[in-house]
Amino acid sequence: MMFKALAISLTVVPLTQAYMGSNPAARGFQQHAATRNLDALHEPHFRRNVGGVFIATGSPPTSEQTAAQSLDPVYECTPYNYEPILKLEPSYPQEWMTATIQPNDTEAKEAFARINATVAQLLPNDHIHPSYGHLGNWTPAAEAYNWTDPDCWWTWSGCTKPNPALGIPDDLISVPEPNTWGLAFDDGPNCSHNAFYDYLQANELKATMFYIGSNVFNWPFQAMRGLDDGHHICCHTWSHQYMTSFTNEEVFAELWYSRKILQDILNITVSCWRPPYGDVDNRVRLIAKEMNLTTFMWDHDTEDWKVNISGVTPQDIYNNYQNVIDGAGNGTYDDHGTITLTHELTNWTMSTFIHEAPNIMQAFKHVVPLASAFNWTHPYIGSDITYPTFEEFVSKGQSSANSTVNTTKTASESSAPTLKSDKSQTGSAGRTVAIGGLWMIASCLAALVV
Repeated sequence: MMFKALAISLTVVPLTQAYMGSNPAARGFQQHAATRNLDALHEPHFRRNVGGVFIATGSPPTSEQTAAQSLDPVYECTPYNYEPILKLEPSYPQEWMTATIQPNDTEAKEAFARINATVAQLLPNDHIHPSYGHLGNWTPAAEAYNWTDPDCWWTWSGCTKPNPALGIPDDLISVPEPNTWGLAFDDGPNCSHNAFYDYLQANELKATMFYIGSNVFNWPFQAMRGLDDGHHICCHTWSHQYMTSFTNEEVFAELWYSRKILQDILNITVSCWRPPYGDVDNRVRLIAKEMNLTTFMWDHDTEDWKVNISGVTPQDIYNNYQNVIDGAGNGTYDDHGTITLTHELTNWTMSTFIHEAPNIMQAFKHVVPLASAFNWTHPYIGSDITYPTFEEFVSKGQSSANSTVNTTKTASESSAPTLKSDKSQTGSAGRTVAIGGLWMIASCLAALVV
């Protein structure tokens, strides 16, 4: 299957070497952070998941159905206006820019005041980890940070287990079921994902999709398909930047608006998130916890997101996949399963998963979404949408399990127990479209890959 993929120009900002030396924590910092310094992703002309190249010809999609019918990336990624988004726009941060609480968002202000007081009480000495432009250049942080890692900062040491005294749950990095691949993809919805989602559907695969708020804002029809196909939806922040470099308010707003856009467009209140680049510490975890968001990480990284960056080749990515697949045969997953980091980032990352999926399904006994792996039968707060347990999913077969994913939505499902949301949409009723363009996609190079 051929896809039109993008080679997006990104620069890697090197870390200072002064703090690496023989310090084991600093070496861990280098290992986890040195290749995660993608420059300028927050700029208006750099997007996660820009999809195909925009060509101003023909009519854009006018509904979820018309957006899903084509395998032509040009058509799929033709910008369109969606009337509810136009109405919501004044109440949201600028797409792809650092989120802050909007001036008239009283609900967000009240929720943040409560959460900020909790952070001040439990973590009075915690602070941001300064990064130039929130882009992952950690030189200022490396100069000031305590090498013993008191903040359980993943980017520094790979820490995923906060001090139990803080009452912050451990990050979820693997699934409890043996010989199981917990299927999840970051950075969606990609405007050109139809062939990928068709493949998942044809092979009866359901996944957890970590959607970026700005992508949902710009490609709402694609997000609708993800939910309606029965995938498990979580949030992946508003602008996909390094979370520990933000103030408390910015951390909160990045999570708040990435979840709120899913409430407004999909009528669901998600209960999970994943930090971009894995950049999380106790302060960020605590804010997420207070927002009823479970933090998902991973135990293996395919590094598909950085192909052709810093000398990483496609073969390196295939090898990374193979290392995990080999683990299914050598006993690595006899007592648990894997959460391996993969992406809906570009058509290359999606087509690479399609290439590797038969090997994954042959090697692992089960391939399941994270909701079923953890027996989350009600993955959305206050929602009637139900998901099969792990046993239901695997005992009935994936085809039968698909039918048990009830995606009926109700107007009451938008309110979380502690963070009530004033929703402006109630599911699919009254969806209308105004032809036009949300924005022009630019600064990308198209290349054909297999």
